[in-house]
Amino acid sequence: MPFSPSPASDVRDQQVADLAKALAHPARLRILRLLLATPGCIGGDIVDAVGLAQSTVSEHLRILKTAGVITGEISGPRVCYALNPEALALLSAFVASLVAPECEACHIPEQRAAS
Repeated sequence: MPFSPSPASDVRDQQVADLAKALAHPARLRILRLLLATPGCIGGDIVDAVGLAQSTVSEHLRILKTAGVITGEISGPRVCYALNPEALALLSAFVASLVAPECEACHIPEQRAAS
């Protein structure tokens, strides 16, 4: 049966791609691990822990927040960041679905003999 994408799958694919793009930087992964380890982490603490310039961390936080991966709430002069695990449910489900079939559905060509 040939694969035929639907408008709904096109939308989901774009959402998964946007989430993956937001996570596609080692500094952003460090920020997520930090937020996981220290819920309610404050912006300045993130800069110290990640070891990058304030402007760089701010840009990474903006990207994560725009993608919905984190939330940021203003608390006085600071912003309190937290993980939004629901935002990653779609990406998590997609990655979990990438399981090789149990049958030998994939054809692996034989290596050509060295000439």
